[in-house]
Amino acid sequence: MLIVMYVSFELSYDNFHEKRDQIYRLNVDIKSSPTETMKLGVGSAPMGPALKNDFPEILESTRLFPDGMLVKVNNQLFQENKVFYAEPSIFKVFSLQMVRGDVNKALKDPYSMVITETMAKKYFGSDNPIGKTIIVENKYPSTVTGVIKDIPNNSQLKCDMLYSVSSLEKMYQGRLEQWGNFGNFTYLLLSKGTDFARLQAKFPAFLKRHISENDRKNGEDYALFIEPLKDAYMDTRGWSGETGSMSNVRIFSVIALFILIIAAINFINLTTARAVERAKEVGIRKVIGAIRHQLTTQFLGESIIICLISFVFAVGLVVLLLPMFNQLAGKEICSSIFSHGYILILLLISLLIGVAAGTYPALTLSGFKPIVVLKGRFSTSSKGTLLRKGLVVFQFTISIILIVGTLIVYNQLSYMRNQPLGFEKDQMLTLNFGGDESVHKSFEEIKSEFKDIPHVLAVTVSSGVPGVGNPNAHSEIENKEGTMQPTNINMYDVDYDFISTYGIKIVAGRAFSPSFATDSTKAIVINEAAAKSLGYTSPNQAIGKKFSQWGREGQIVGVMKDFHYRSLQTNIDPLNFRINPSNTWVFTLKISAQNIPATIAAIQNKWKVLIPQRPFDYSFVDDAFNKQYATEDRFGKLFMYFSVLAIFISCLGLLGLASYSTLQRTREIGIRKVMGASIFGIVNMLSKEFLLLVIIAAVIAFPLAWLGMHKWLQDFAYRIDISWWVFAIAGLLSLMIAISTVSFQAIKAALMNPVKSLRSE
Repeated sequence: MLIVMYVSFELSYDNFHEKRDQIYRLNVDIKSSPTETMKLGVGSAPMGPALKNDFPEILESTRLFPDGMLVKVNNQLFQENKVFYAEPSIFKVFSLQMVRGDVNKALKDPYSMVITETMAKKYFGSDNPIGKTIIVENKYPSTVTGVIKDIPNNSQLKCDMLYSVSSLEKMYQGRLEQWGNFGNFTYLLLSKGTDFARLQAKFPAFLKRHISENDRKNGEDYALFIEPLKDAYMDTRGWSGETGSMSNVRIFSVIALFILIIAAINFINLTTARAVERAKEVGIRKVIGAIRHQLTTQFLGESIIICLISFVFAVGLVVLLLPMFNQLAGKEICSSIFSHGYILILLLISLLIGVAAGTYPALTLSGFKPIVVLKGRFSTSSKGTLLRKGLVVFQFTISIILIVGTLIVYNQLSYMRNQPLGFEKDQMLTLNFGGDESVHKSFEEIKSEFKDIPHVLAVTVSSGVPGVGNPNAHSEIENKEGTMQPTNINMYDVDYDFISTYGIKIVAGRAFSPSFATDSTKAIVINEAAAKSLGYTSPNQAIGKKFSQWGREGQIVGVMKDFHYRSLQTNIDPLNFRINPSNTWVFTLKISAQNIPATIAAIQNKWKVLIPQRPFDYSFVDDAFNKQYATEDRFGKLFMYFSVLAIFISCLGLLGLASYSTLQRTREIGIRKVMGASIFGIVNMLSKEFLLLVIIAAVIAFPLAWLGMHKWLQDFAYRIDISWWVFAIAGLLSLMIAISTVSFQAIKAALMNPVKSLRSE
């Protein structure tokens, strides 16, 4: 049930929109060179309105510009990071329920905003927020014109505030006219029955009409695509907002299916293990007139009743465990997901399991011959024994695959966390000042004040930090052939202290220095990956080469050693730094490990004096970097817990078979003990055949596990090699689990008094 809820939640993203089947997201491929293409889940600002104007099958378009902003309410400061600049058409495309205000006017005027009910309560308590003023970025008085219900958790549009797009145009004139600036989500509402593939085929001509060759940055080539809203969540295109993982959904779905199959197998094994106990019951019932059909119905009914009772207990446990499961999964799955027919589907599944698992035991038990079982000479056929052994092999094959998978998942996560990143991330405290202009004007003085605090070792300012993200800079850089090569290169705006503070190594040329006046306007430092992309076999070859980037022209003055400024899931892409403190957003303070709480408190006190207009918003670089692996961590934990559950259930199946086998060999054990067999010898005899089953399961499981996990690892640019010891550990663990499970029954049988087991003879 828990896995079904998780999978259903992941597959339900944005299903609450009434027109979801007509909504499509605009995507773009940007080809800046023959070998370099960026695939983005965003468009540029003019594209949405132009597409609507050119194609009648597009009923509506709406644009969302993600941003974070500082807001002031009643002299209280809040840094809000879930904000979209939006236009009124958002309410025509998406099903956002307005509870206060006029949906047709809410986002029409500049400096108007719509907030969620939660934010309305946070800012204004029980007061009516309509018409209230919120100060944005300490200089834009803005009016609340609407309140919407909180957006459901299963939505990509995670936001607390919608700010009118006309405000964006007022703040940054010309922003909505930049065809080559890709940074906003664009959604299109198509008329019913539109063939979106045929519409998409018209986009190349659309681009030619609207973007001339002269307008394309550095000769870039664009390709537009539209994607159904229902598919967008599982698409991992860059800058596409919150994304899911279809591979994870498939993996958990398979595990859920395995758990049900294993449970059904166990029921068969445990029921047939008790067949000896019920054989006389069947014989007596048949003697007094019961026919096979009646007995089959009885045993099948017992199976269904057990499953129904289990279903009731399961529902109760799910309700109790859901908060814990939400925390583990990193989701806010609510119990209301049991509505919409889920509870009926799960009930039907439990009934089917009852029938499927109960059919074989029912047919087996009802087929006993009364004259045989009442004489006490009941035994099962070799076919039945072979089937049960085959089921145990199947169970342990799955269990060993899951053990191997768990070991590899955790080994990969550990590898990513412990891999040298190429920069210092420990005790690096970041302070987000939101690009405040007053800070830009006096950042050197502020840096000096922070440096005076005890245990603050270094201070730098930058547009971002490793692990948090950075923009792409449309550039031209001189390559090995001496021509200017167009490229979309990742970029940080930094100051002179950034490279030294983060301990980034320079392998050719030099770092930035105030001693060189042109460094602030005509110099960049690139990484080794950028040098290689330009065709240079040695970093030294790139020194002195020309560049053109966002209005700047100059030379490469240094090449830094590659470092992981993004997750190890991705390759180290080309990167450059440039000196531009006026476009920075965050301070980084390198602090000592001594008395960190007192150091942070001192920094906060200094912040209140130096930057009182901004809230004290701090984090550590290592925490921010590790957040990139949050999804993988959650996947690893869920995988482990579900694997443990499946393995535990498999052990119950093995216990059932051991119990059955022991009962069948009771008299044999008694005779062996009378003849002088030791307890150890008997335990060894009983355990040997089960260990053989586990070994067979391992032989089958190992290649299957290798294939599955090898495919999973392909999603990581930096990954472990699957080592032999993983399979050795998995094999030993499965043998230990089998031995501990079987030995309980074996020892119990070996200790039994032989007189008791032989008296029926």
